[in-house]
Amino acid sequence: MSVFLQQLPALMGVVIGALGSYVVVVRGDRMRFRREQAARWEERRLAVYADYAQSVKTTVTVTYRVAAALGIDPHPDPLTLEEAKPLLAEATSRRDPSGEALLMLGSPAVVDRARAWVVSAMDMERFVREERRDPEVWRALLERQRDGREGYYTAVREDLGLPPGHSARWPLPAADPVPRQR
Repeated sequence: MSVFLQQLPALMGVVIGALGSYVVVVRGDRMRFRREQAARWEERRLAVYADYAQSVKTTVTVTYRVAAALGIDPHPDPLTLEEAKPLLAEATSRRDPSGEALLMLGSPAVVDRARAWVVSAMDMERFVREERRDPEVWRALLERQRDGREGYYTAVREDLGLPPGHSARWPLPAADPVPRQR
């Protein structure tokens, strides 16, 4: 029995060492799993944010083209309202599901900014559907849309912990108020 008692401290050291190793491995695995899970969710949120932005931008681009046909926007590829209607409908159909994904995965700040941006895009769409030709109102709508877009991207970058990005604001030529004869 005295041999066993002599070996007991060594045996206790082995047991304590094994338990300590087990705890360290389990905690390390748990921390790695959480990091990987957070990275996966962050990648998914980025994809949702980008998809939503592309869907809103599609509507905006089509309205630019219709406004160009109305003579109030300098977009180089004018499009009549009749030609644009299916494109606008398709853009709305694409935007709705991406908006649902945004509501599900987006932070409250991003969702709020997304709403402000899409409302301005919808106002632009309503303006061109009414075939209005008021350049001042159009410029105000453009500015509101650009502010909404910039706010959305700022909120996305903050949510994802990214550095500030470009505002995407650069001067554009004014629309020619008198169509040129060819």
